[in-house]
Amino acid sequence: MQPFAAKLRAVLITSLLLASVTAMAAGGYQVYRTDSAFEDVLDGLKAAIQERGMYINNVMDMGVMLERTGKDLGTPDPIYAKAQSVEFCSAVLSRAMLQEDPTRIVNCPFIISVYERHDERGITYLVHRTIPMEERTASPIMARIATTYEELAESAIAW
Repeated sequence: MQPFAAKLRAVLITSLLLASVTAMAAGGYQVYRTDSAFEDVLDGLKAAIQERGMYINNVMDMGVMLERTGKDLGTPDPIYAKAQSVEFCSAVLSRAMLQEDPTRIVNCPFIISVYERHDERGITYLVHRTIPMEERTASPIMARIATTYEELAESAIAW
C-alpha cells in the first residue's frame, strides 16, 4: 500500500506543478510562466545548469541595466521588477554544434532569461530561444540542444 500512496503523491505534486506553469512558444522563443518566486526559479536554473556539468559564464542583471539606460534615454518607465539572463556553455554541445555548422556560433553562449514584469508582480517568466523543428529533425545535436533548453527550464521552474 505504501508504494501506491507514494506514486499517488508524486502524481498529485506533478499535477500541481503543471497547473502553475504555462509554456508557450512565440516568435522563436519558448516562454514559461509560473507563480514560483523569481529567486527560486533563478536559483533552480543555476543549479540545473551546474548539475549537468555546464559552466555559467555570466549572470547579467538586465533589469538594473534597462532601468539605468531608460533614465538616460528619457524613457524611465520600468519594464521589469527583476530580470536576469544566465549565459552558460557546454563544451560538448557547443563543439558538436559548431563542427556541424560553423555559422551556429551565433548560438554561443547559450542564454536563458528569468524575469518578473513590473506590471505583473508575483508571476515569474523564464524564456529561451527555440530550435526550429526542421533543424531538430535534420540535426541530432540541435535536437539535443533543444531538449537541454527544455529540461533546464522545467528543472528551474520545479525547483
